Amino acid sequence: MRPNEGSIDRVIRLVLGVVLIGAALLWLGLMDAALWGIVAAVIGAVLVFTAAIGFCPAYKLVGMSTCKPRGA
Repeated sequence: MRPNEGSIDRVIRLVLGVVLIGAALLWLGLMDAALWGIVAAVIGAVLVFTAAIGFCPAYKLVGMSTCKPRGA
């Protein structure tokens, strides 16, 4: 599994994932909007996980990569 996410992509995913997880906690705790909280938590967790490992299965499916070519 070769990385297919560049460093900027990974940072954006990490920040967005943490924001979504925070929003999920807010939705689940304060507004009693369980469905939106669960959806936000799952999407946030996926974004944080893919940022941590540097690999996005969706990028692989479409043949995309935001990594710099090796040696560049």
